[in-house]
Amino acid sequence: MKITIIGTGVYSVSLAVNMKDSYNIMMWSENEKLVKNFNKKHKLSPITEENIPNNINITNDLKEALKGSELVVLATSAKYIRSICLDLKPYIDPLIPVCIASKGIENNTCSFLSDIVKSLLKAKHIAVISGPTFAIDLMHHEPACLSLATSSKKAKRIINDVLSSEHLKLRANNDVYGTQMCAAIKNVVAIASGILDGMGYKDSTRAFLLTESLHDIKELLEKLECNPKTILSFAGIGDLILTASSPKSRNYQYGVLLGRKASKKELKEYLDNTTTEGYYTLLSIKELTKNRRIHMPIINIIYDIAIKGEDPDILTEFLINKD
Repeated sequence: MKITIIGTGVYSVSLAVNMKDSYNIMMWSENEKLVKNFNKKHKLSPITEENIPNNINITNDLKEALKGSELVVLATSAKYIRSICLDLKPYIDPLIPVCIASKGIENNTCSFLSDIVKSLLKAKHIAVISGPTFAIDLMHHEPACLSLATSSKKAKRIINDVLSSEHLKLRANNDVYGTQMCAAIKNVVAIASGILDGMGYKDSTRAFLLTESLHDIKELLEKLECNPKTILSFAGIGDLILTASSPKSRNYQYGVLLGRKASKKELKEYLDNTTTEGYYTLLSIKELTKNRRIHMPIINIIYDIAIKGEDPDILTEFLINKD
C-alpha cells in the first residue's frame, strides 16, 4: 500500500515513522534542497536528526508523490491547505481517502479545512486526526492517542489500519467540524496560557483559564451545531491540556513573549521563524464568531492582547470578573 504525506515538517515525519514499515510512504516537499540532502544521506536535516525508516522516501514531484497512492495525508500549515489542494487537484482521485492532520480555520473565508478539501478535491472520503501528540513524543513511540473524525467507513478503516498500533491509540467519532474546532481553538487558548506564564502566574491560574476555556468551547460547539461532547475527546480536553500547559508548545511560547511584554521586533521574529498556528487561527475564529454573532469574550481578550497590543493584565481581570 502506498501512502502520500503532503509536508515534511517534524509532525509529518512523526506520522510517517508511526506507519507500518510494510507500507510504501512517499512524502512531498517543495524544498528541493531538503529532498536532495535526503536522497544523499536518508536524513531530514535540519527538520530532524532522527533516523528515517527505509520505507519512507521524499520527492518534489506531486505527480510522482500521488501516483498509485491509496491514502493522502495533509500535514502542512493550515494557511497552505487551499493552495496545496489546487496543486493536488490534477493528480488525485476523489475516491482516495484524504486525512487532514493540519489544524486551523482558513483566514478570510473562515472555512474549515475539510470544506476546502471537499470543495477543491471533490474528495468522497475525508477524515481529520487530532489529539495530544507532540511530534517528538510520537517520533520516539511514546504511548499516545488521536481522535479520528470521519463519516466515511472507508477512511476510518484505512486510517485505523495505517496508524493504530501498540503505542498509538485512535478513537473514532463522526463530529468532523467539532473535532476541527477543538483542534484549532486549543492553539489560541495555549497562547493565553503562555501569557499567564510570561506574567509570572503559576499552575493554579492556568488551571483557572483552562476550566473557563473548556466551558466556553463547549458552548461554541453547541452554537455551531457540533457535538458538545467532543470537548471531552482526545482532540478536545486531551489536546487542550497538553498544548496549553507545556513549554514545548510553540503557541504557548508565543504567549510567554506576550506576557513578558516582548518588543514588536521580538514578536515578529518569533512569528516569522516559528509555525504558530494559534496566531493564524485567532484571526479566523475572531472573524467566525463575529460573523455568526457568537459571544465568546475569551477570544476577544486574546485578540486584544496578541493583535491590538493591549496590556496582558486584561486577561486576569477578565477571568476574575467573568460570569
